[in-house]
Amino acid sequence: MIKVLVVEDDLVAAEAHRRYVERVPGFAVAGVAHTAAEARRALGPEVDLLLLDQYLPDGAGLDLCRTLRASGRLVDVIMVTSARDLAVVRAAVSSGVVQYLLKPFTFATLRDKLERYARFRRGVEGTGAADQTDVDRLLATLRGTDSALPKGMSGPTLDTVVAALRQSADGLSASVTGDLLGMSRVTARRYLEYLADNGLADRQPRYGQVGRPELYYQWTRHK
Repeated sequence: MIKVLVVEDDLVAAEAHRRYVERVPGFAVAGVAHTAAEARRALGPEVDLLLLDQYLPDGAGLDLCRTLRASGRLVDVIMVTSARDLAVVRAAVSSGVVQYLLKPFTFATLRDKLERYARFRRGVEGTGAADQTDVDRLLATLRGTDSALPKGMSGPTLDTVVAALRQSADGLSASVTGDLLGMSRVTARRYLEYLADNGLADRQPRYGQVGRPELYYQWTRHK
């Protein structure tokens, strides 16, 4: 469960943000703060993510972010603000903000940001080494675009195929993957071929008792 601290001075907006976060599976609200001082006091070790407003009564949200970074606290931050000045956007990137969400916004927009952040976190968990394709895909996920993928392919579907492949020590065929994930054999093969073409999976034919050999795909990290 990803624990979120909502930092917003407007009481109505803070309550709306709290309710929004609680509607997204995999997320829970660790607390609500209306000032930077309250946020510092509420920021316990269990907090994973700040939903941070820029304009607070006792200082700027980015100043709070910089203070946390200077103290060695690497909690992730999604800015939720009406600040449209590109200088503020640039400062947010320099301060390590992972997402920037402009007010006003809908629940669907925030949900998309949170779900992408969750996918990014899942992708960077563990101690395995990453190659360039891994990094590009993770950053594309975080920044809210699947443009790194071929047309017709989606990041969430690719993630499910990758997860299934990682968990299979013996590899998977397109038909087995399709049955496992509830998709067609053709769709499963397209995603498996994409992983193989990018060096993330190995193809190898396996011969049965009769008929043509069937291609199996194995996650390269098993080697």
